Amino acid sequence: MKLYRKDFETGLQIFILTLGAFLAALALELFLIPNTILDGGVTGIAILLHKIFHFPLSLLVIVLNIPFLFIGFKSLGKRFLFRTIYSMLCFALFIFFFEHIDPITEEILLATVFGGALLGIGVGLIIHFGGCIDGTESVAIVLNKKLHMSVGQIVLIFNLFIYTTAGFVFGLDRAMYSLLTYFITFKVIDFVSTGLEQAKAALIITEKGTNLSEIIYQRLGRTTTSIKGEGLISGEKEVLYCVLTRLEIYELKHIVEEMDKSAFITIIDVTDIIGNHIKSTENRKGRKKSCNES
Repeated sequence: MKLYRKDFETGLQIFILTLGAFLAALALELFLIPNTILDGGVTGIAILLHKIFHFPLSLLVIVLNIPFLFIGFKSLGKRFLFRTIYSMLCFALFIFFFEHIDPITEEILLATVFGGALLGIGVGLIIHFGGCIDGTESVAIVLNKKLHMSVGQIVLIFNLFIYTTAGFVFGLDRAMYSLLTYFITFKVIDFVSTGLEQAKAALIITEKGTNLSEIIYQRLGRTTTSIKGEGLISGEKEVLYCVLTRLEIYELKHIVEEMDKSAFITIIDVTDIIGNHIKSTENRKGRKKSCNES
């Protein structure tokens, strides 16, 4: 029964990743690209090169993301890598299929709104199930651990550079429509994947707090704060508090499920972060004894 359930869950994940790639490719080829509206991130660079040099977009999406796949693997693990490779391949195949179909609309505002929303739904579904079709956020997560900037800020700066370039190449109006599409997509992604905010906080109620804290640090590079708690029926527990990004939530859930199937997880929106909540490996001394930094 457990094996059947696991097979069903795996099949469902593959289906959702495929559906997300389908919707994202549809949004690009039938709404955005025909109207010269750019996506952000690596996909935005691919569209720029496609429009200027007429390189195949499906090939560019794969080639430009290869370095980011390596970075994402180092920071988010094998499961992220496998799901991302699958999602990107599906995304590229659907782009190749849709580029031979006429656009749904040439009305610029309709293309912006509906293209941005569909793209957000597609990317949000992929992120929710632990994959990615654009390597920008995986790099932003790595930089976030070294710079005093949030993932959202890093991605926004990267995208503003792309849209500024688009303004010089395609005109200021197309750059502004692209920026509007980005904000629509960004909000829809957050709503579909995990909520309305970029940063998230996890509260984990467990009996294996020390071991769980170590694994979370090893795999995600995120430290936890340990709080002693007591359940009315279950007795003494540990409550772990951890701040992370939306891309890391899927891996966190998997880690907790591996380590303690009886654990209880709550994901909370974080509207603001003050101070450095990421600790480097150099600051890890004494961690096995305390496990209480945040």
